[in-house]
This record gives sequence, C-alpha cells and structure tokens, in this order.
Amino acid sequence: MTTPESDHVTQLLIAWSNGDQEALDKLTPLVYDELRRLAGGYLRRERRNHTLQTSALVHEAFLRLIDQRVSWQNRAHFFGVAAQAMRRVLVSYARDQRRLKRGGPERQRLELDEALDLAQARDADLVALDDALTTLAQFDLQQSRVVELRYFGGLTIDETAAALGVSPATVEREWRLARAWLRSELTGGDE
Repeated sequence: MTTPESDHVTQLLIAWSNGDQEALDKLTPLVYDELRRLAGGYLRRERRNHTLQTSALVHEAFLRLIDQRVSWQNRAHFFGVAAQAMRRVLVSYARDQRRLKRGGPERQRLELDEALDLAQARDADLVALDDALTTLAQFDLQQSRVVELRYFGGLTIDETAAALGVSPATVEREWRLARAWLRSELTGGDE
C-alpha cells in the first residue's frame, strides 16, 4: 500500500531520473531522515568506537547515489540502492582501516540483529558478511538482493517484493533460504 508521501517521493525520483535537478533538491529533505535512520541502524551494529559518524555515512552514500544514472522505480527501489551504497561505504571503510593498522588487520565487528538470527547473535565480521553476500550473489542473485533490501535496507516483505517485482511469498521463501545459507557460511557449518 502506498501513501501520498511515498507517491510524492516516487514522482520526484522519476523526475530526477529524467534529468530534473530541481526534483533532486525537493527530494533530498524528504528522504534525508530515512537515510539517517538507515545509517544509524548500520552504525549501531558496528563496534562502539567506530570513527565514521551517521551524517558522514549518509553523505557519502548520497554522493554515490547522485553520481549514478538510475531509472528509479519507486521509493523502495531508492532505499534499497541507498542501503547497498551504505554497505559498500562501510565495507570500503573497514578494508581501508585494516590496511592502515600496523601489526595486522583490525577486525570491524558487526552484531547481527534478531531479524537475521545468524549465528545465534554472535558477532560477525563485516567484511566476512560482505564476502558471504558476494558469494551468495554469484549463485543466487535474488536471495542476495532480498538480504540487502531486508537486512541492510530495512524494507518490509511487501516493499522488498515491490522493489524486486516478485510476490511477498517469494520474498519470504528467499529470505528464509538466504538466512539459512548465511548462517552456515558465517559459522563454518558449525550450526
């Protein structure tokens, strides 16, 4: 079910896709708080002394979004791509921090929430999670996208279904399968 606000965001996204820079100016304040919420969710899963701040993550991801030429489908599509951009910023940051450390790599830790129920709330390495999702995408792109949209994007089953153009039942099935595969991958099959 769409709301007048999400319909307005969708109209602005489409106008922006068609080259209307004024639409981007109108869109930014409408999506900024939601982008901050997404970024805050990401950073709450990070180690406590993480040096990247919520606003910096939002701005870096937004810069990546505006540099892309995307034919936006709707609000859910936008936030799904935004979540993916934030994931890439954090993984890039984690990899850079590893390279900067003397005496070996420092591990960036990400506590997985109950929604994924991966490895029974054990900490999982952000880079390992990214690597696992990359591997999953090689043999099941749709499951990988479902995880990105649900876990990283914070989208509901229905929003994920709309973004992917599939039924909610398909999203639920793919979500269960992807979680099981990731649990096994991240725990080394010990579960």
